[in-house]
Amino acid sequence: MFNSIRGRLTEKRADSICLETQGVEWLLSVPARAVDEFGLIGEEVRAYTWLHHYEDGMRLYAFPRTLDRDVFLELTKVEGIGPKQALKILSGIRTEELGIALEGEDLAALERIPGVGRKTAQKMMLALKGKLVAAGSVPGSGKGKADPEFSDVVRALADMGFDRKGAEQAVREAARLLPDGPEREREVFRKALVDLSAGA
Repeated sequence: MFNSIRGRLTEKRADSICLETQGVEWLLSVPARAVDEFGLIGEEVRAYTWLHHYEDGMRLYAFPRTLDRDVFLELTKVEGIGPKQALKILSGIRTEELGIALEGEDLAALERIPGVGRKTAQKMMLALKGKLVAAGSVPGSGKGKADPEFSDVVRALADMGFDRKGAEQAVREAARLLPDGPEREREVFRKALVDLSAGA
């Protein structure tokens, strides 16, 4: 099905955006906190998507990073959490913060997410603790691999003669520090290159 949509950002709403591509304007449901991460009106942006087909229709969800989409899908596997609730959760807490709360067994942090009570927080803890890290869905944890979104950056650095593991670490650190945006991949490459060159 759809992996991503690349198009011109035409509108931002409280919890959705509109992208125009080849004369078709797509309405995409996104986490409220991520609306501004897609860039500015009029810019060409890429949205990573997931299509929910239900009895009365369809709804297209979108995320600025594959990381966010992966965590969204993990949330939908928790008993009692559907796509709408998963989107609301990611509107109330950043993906990285969610991973930290789960690994630290911080129920209080989970309960502070709008719409998440103690029972839901406990279900999330039981179902997801360790999964986000093991899958590499939380940067700086688990397998220690760079986000797959930046695999081309790691490959380019390795082709330049840098140690691959060192390149992965540099890219992972750069991705953690740099904000999301249409130029993020280029900025991650630039910072990782500077850091690797300084340490050479």
